[in-house]
Amino acid sequence: MDAPFNDLDQRLLDYQREYLDFIDDEEDEGIYQRRVKNMIEDKRCRLVVNINDLRRKNPARAAAVLTNTFEEQLAFQKALKEYVSTIDPVYASEVEDFYIAFEGSFGNKHVTPRTLSARLLGCLVCVEGIVTRSSLVRPKVVRSVHYCPATTKTIERRYTDLTSYDPFPSGASYPTKDEDGNLLETEYGMSVYKDHQTITIQEMPEKSPAGQLPRSVDIICDGDLVDLCKPGDRVQIVGNFRCLPNKQGGFTSGAFRTIVIANHIAHLSKEAQTFIVREDVLHCRKLAKRKNIFDLLAHSLAPSIHGHEYIKKAILCLLLGGVEKILPNGTRLRGDINILLIGDPSVAKSQLLRYVLNTAPRAVTTTGRGSSGVGLTAAVTTDNETGERRLEAGAMVLADRGVVCIDEFDKMSDIDRTAIHEVMEQGRVTISKAGIHARLNARCSVLAAANPVYGKYDSFRTPMENIGLQDSLLSRFDLLFVMLDKIDVDHDSMIADHVVRMHRYRSPNEQDGEVLPMATDADMLSTYDISAEEENTAIYEKYDAVLHGTTRSKTDKIFTASFMKKYIYIAKILKPVLTQEASEKIAEKYSRLRCLESVSGNEARTQPVTVRTLETLIRLSTAHAKCRLSKTIDAVDADVAIELIQFALFKEVLEKPKKSRRADDGDDSPAEDDDDDEDGGSSRRGKRTRSDKSKERSEYDFSDEDEPATATPRSKRQRRDPESQPETTTTSQEPADVREAVFDQPATEAPKLPEPTAISNDRLKKFKGVLADTFRQERAHTLPFTRIMQALNHPNEPQPFAPGEAAAAIVRMTDDNLVYHTDGIVYLL
Repeated sequence: MDAPFNDLDQRLLDYQREYLDFIDDEEDEGIYQRRVKNMIEDKRCRLVVNINDLRRKNPARAAAVLTNTFEEQLAFQKALKEYVSTIDPVYASEVEDFYIAFEGSFGNKHVTPRTLSARLLGCLVCVEGIVTRSSLVRPKVVRSVHYCPATTKTIERRYTDLTSYDPFPSGASYPTKDEDGNLLETEYGMSVYKDHQTITIQEMPEKSPAGQLPRSVDIICDGDLVDLCKPGDRVQIVGNFRCLPNKQGGFTSGAFRTIVIANHIAHLSKEAQTFIVREDVLHCRKLAKRKNIFDLLAHSLAPSIHGHEYIKKAILCLLLGGVEKILPNGTRLRGDINILLIGDPSVAKSQLLRYVLNTAPRAVTTTGRGSSGVGLTAAVTTDNETGERRLEAGAMVLADRGVVCIDEFDKMSDIDRTAIHEVMEQGRVTISKAGIHARLNARCSVLAAANPVYGKYDSFRTPMENIGLQDSLLSRFDLLFVMLDKIDVDHDSMIADHVVRMHRYRSPNEQDGEVLPMATDADMLSTYDISAEEENTAIYEKYDAVLHGTTRSKTDKIFTASFMKKYIYIAKILKPVLTQEASEKIAEKYSRLRCLESVSGNEARTQPVTVRTLETLIRLSTAHAKCRLSKTIDAVDADVAIELIQFALFKEVLEKPKKSRRADDGDDSPAEDDDDDEDGGSSRRGKRTRSDKSKERSEYDFSDEDEPATATPRSKRQRRDPESQPETTTTSQEPADVREAVFDQPATEAPKLPEPTAISNDRLKKFKGVLADTFRQERAHTLPFTRIMQALNHPNEPQPFAPGEAAAAIVRMTDDNLVYHTDGIVYLL
């Protein structure tokens, strides 16, 4: 009866000697000798072995490991323990078991959950997929010690099951009495336990056949393998494929449950740690000294998308982030930057989100229709194994210290959108339901994309009507960009050329008929060590005529995606501090923004200007300082932040009326004619005639003193004549208007208005005419009071105006909503 056992022991001893010769490779390259020493220094108990090395040195054992895994791995682990005892006997006595983890090329044993079949039972397999479920980590007894008070003896018992490598599993009974019936007490302090966890991985969606649901398999993780991955991770797991009998009432049915007992877990997702070498830091420091480093990085962001320079700069700031502050009283000031992209279809909103998803160190994507409020924050579920209530983390909790990309944000219901209010500002999720009171961290940036209320941006409506979101939600977004699909022949031809080149381009590694991966490394046919990849990362992309086109010169540099990740990783570590100069500039610009908010209506903004806007300026300035790898936030950083804020708030509003003015003029002309017939229509007709003759802007003309009482609403009066400038004029080419004055005009450029005195109606009418001519000549919407006095009191003027008289005229025109004055500056409304 003992012959089979003796044969097994003898085989294991033979295998153990061969594996010991493989580990003790001092005469060869000494790779595994160094690995074992490093394992002992790090107090680890698992040695990673490349099966390719074993195949090169001992092909017989390598082939046996793949087919007869349990015996071979048991012998390998005993050989490892024996070798460790020769190097460090103390450590070998402290650790009860040592384990072997395999990596390398597995040939036909490299499978997916769908291709796991009965022929692979008992074999070493490499399975790749997405983790869909992860159980709680529970202790599993390995050896129990029991004390008998009656006999003062101690009993020890070891436990093995079908998930262990022992050839003969022990029974599941737990001793409570000895052979004589005496009661036993468990000595928990002397018993040995190990961590146990079950995870489920599912077939990757790009690998599942069309029209079929992806399949899944359970993975058993013990010891140091628990909590190495979480739901949503793409992993590659090496383990032993085994079946478990399904006993019911003492009988075994013909169906078996199959599992994979893991011995090595490798991450395939981009969340794997970024390895930075000394040369990378030196390259980043050298590039950070360039004055245009911010523009270079933004230009290299999503190079396959044409245009949207300011939006790319904002997304770069989002990836860099600000600095989180925790005040002494416990108040948290968030450093995460939130951005909302809203606009017409086909303006590359989703493509920008996809690029961030593949660039950010940690990013989670979701859609508005496919996610609920609890799916974004946290949900209370029931554990299938224990029946206990527990919390399931949502997308924003999983993306802690990362980015959440929400596409189709407008498709979410108001109830679900309200659930993320706390997360976007406080960076946490508070749960009080089903007897669970918890607070989870969700310190993440939000990048959302949405379509306007009417599907396409309606130029006849205000931006707030097109956006259709609550101010309480909009104020939590640092930047809101309105992206319009404009008709421009030159611009459209450039986009067409760019898109055609993208479709013509083929990767050098692409083969005919090959199914392309979906931005993942999961199609590797062997495991690999991420730290062993090339240390010298290429900084610039190689020029390709098809990919980059003829418009880009060979000297126009674009950073590679791998270098961008490393640069962002290094820059995020910094925590720059605000300087006094930058603080004063940010405070001054914020006060002017608030001033403009009180003057202008909804037409002048796409977002409410609140105190959060001040924090936005600080966060954007901090992100730009990080981009420069600077330890201080200087005035140049504040200028870039102000430029981004100005573009986000006013850029699209300034260009929007170009499309709608002609239609508005045609729609509003009957009503204006009616108003003119009632109150001095001759002056209106005269004004329109002068406008047709001189092609000047109608805002430069003021009617008589009775007209303001029946003038058209201010929103109509603010519209400009489209014929006053060509359609191709950009914002930077427009004359300085009220918005530019709020940003660029110093507060002390001109003296304040003098004390107003009395003025007659005739003198007021004359003042209006001179003021209109002055605005027209200067082609401006702002004039200092000193310039107005020069125009009034020219040398040939027989009756010059006194300063108090001119001030009285400006006050009366301000009351009539024709102009606005502050700090000696007169603004044309």
